[in-house]
Amino acid sequence: MNMDTGAFKKGMRHLAASVCLITTRHGAERGGLTATAVCSVSAEPPQLLVCVNRDASAHPLIVASRIFAVNVLAPCHRSIAERFAGMDGVEGDARFVDLGDWRTLQTGAPVLHGCPVTFDCKVVNTTVAGTHTIVIGEILDVALDAANLPLLYAQGAFMGSETLKAAP
Repeated sequence: MNMDTGAFKKGMRHLAASVCLITTRHGAERGGLTATAVCSVSAEPPQLLVCVNRDASAHPLIVASRIFAVNVLAPCHRSIAERFAGMDGVEGDARFVDLGDWRTLQTGAPVLHGCPVTFDCKVVNTTVAGTHTIVIGEILDVALDAANLPLLYAQGAFMGSETLKAAP
């Protein structure tokens, strides 16, 4: 039985998720992409995974450098999310030029200042799955900004998380 790809994609739109920038650096070249396919893997050692389309311009940079950062975006970063999703036609290192305050942590991967959280990672494993590579990273450093809430994505739209209520 063949799965209807359209139904699959419509179903996946119901999975609300934090909007993240996956950023990397290989030598002087920076790269990045907007992603929602990010998940914790382990607390001991601290690891997470990201799913990166093998056609993404940042994919070969992540594979070659073996480093990446997961920047969980805030609502004020919507234009950056759109840029790194390719919505404004800017590509490669130029995506970093006029938007955002970029810094680095331990690995040297670009880190966007003002994110609710950024995880700085080294690649420990990769697995090809369909059109994507599942990249497992060991978290080497974390930058927290508790004053900012995450930007969310669901039903094909960006949304703020200010209406979320803490669990009792």
